[in-house]
Amino acid sequence: MDRALLTEIIQEQYREMQALPLGIERERLQDILDVLKLPHIIAITGMRRSGKSTLMLQALKLAFSESVYYLDFEDERLITFNVDDFNLLNEIFIELYGIRKTFFFDEIQVVSGWESYIRRMYKSNNKFIISGSSAELLSSELSTKLTGRHTTIELLPFSFREYLDFSENNVDTKKPRLTIERGLLKKAFNDYLEFGGIPEFLQYKNPVILKGIYENIIYKDVIVRYDIKDVKALRELSLWLLSNPGALISYSKLKNSLQLGSVNTVKNYIHYLENAYLIFTMDKYSYSVADQALSQKKSYVVDTGLMSTIGFQFSKNSGKYLENVVYLQLRRNNNFSIYYYKTKNNLEVDFCLRKGQKIISLIQVAEHINNKKTRDREVRALVTAMDEMNIKEGLIITADQAEKIEIDGKHIQVISIVDWLLQ
Repeated sequence: MDRALLTEIIQEQYREMQALPLGIERERLQDILDVLKLPHIIAITGMRRSGKSTLMLQALKLAFSESVYYLDFEDERLITFNVDDFNLLNEIFIELYGIRKTFFFDEIQVVSGWESYIRRMYKSNNKFIISGSSAELLSSELSTKLTGRHTTIELLPFSFREYLDFSENNVDTKKPRLTIERGLLKKAFNDYLEFGGIPEFLQYKNPVILKGIYENIIYKDVIVRYDIKDVKALRELSLWLLSNPGALISYSKLKNSLQLGSVNTVKNYIHYLENAYLIFTMDKYSYSVADQALSQKKSYVVDTGLMSTIGFQFSKNSGKYLENVVYLQLRRNNNFSIYYYKTKNNLEVDFCLRKGQKIISLIQVAEHINNKKTRDREVRALVTAMDEMNIKEGLIITADQAEKIEIDGKHIQVISIVDWLLQ
């Protein structure tokens, strides 16, 4: 690559990086600070525009006083940059800023073979904080080349608490809430449910931003990266997934409706969309590994704003939107594995949380349980699952209800989504 151009890009990006606002403090910042003293490479992964660069900047300014090397590889002027240019890059870094031992690299996965350079530099006691919008590329390459030498931190769009900070909602969430505070928080949550948590979109509220992010994910992170030929089928599949959060995935039905040649093609397309952080899939919990592998998966979307802007009409799916928000919040707490559960008589529980070999929680999500039929269905499924799992306590998350239910020595807490998110 041309030396003069690379020097110009480095200097320009460094000035821009220093001028960027820090934004609200992300909840994952502490996770980064906690592992900075380790020699491990820190990989921040997540969808495009979820705030990875801002999170890196927050860590940089708090822990390193900006005395780092920085480069964003998704700059279109770096399109010819390849693995052989890393030595030139290092030489220019030293020429411009002297010897520094910490590297911040944004969207590094666009450079084929990047992991070999980082492995070599890592052995010379250099520190790397890298980001990328591909779960597969970062995880597979780090695991292959740097086994045991890296820590991965996944960043999702804003949580509800982060959304409140961003929107400057002044309700003190730590104090008992009166009518006005409860109303303000419910209004804020309804907005969060519809608009989601992508920072740039929340700043301007222009749907063009979300459509642009979605197109970049579909085109750059899926179509180009995996050389997709049947673009129409991929787009239709993506639209279906965005419009049906929490739905059970039938590969054969999707194959037929999309007129694709095989079930494996559908599985691959879903895998690609998941690697791009557009959707997540969730397995059924089973004591049998074979049964778990053969059972249908459920899917959820990375952001409800994308769902309401790109998918089908928002108001028709408000209960499923609640379920999607619950899934994302559970995923942010990476201390357990998340499944759904089917009882022996085929009743479904939305979320089953496993830590180690132990089931620690069963959760149902229902917009309302005022209706007797809905209430009986949700409670019966939960109680049956609690019996089968030998668990005494369960949880039902609703739009705005709260109560305690006791049945046959079992305790079910009903809690509003707002209270649950702010616990």
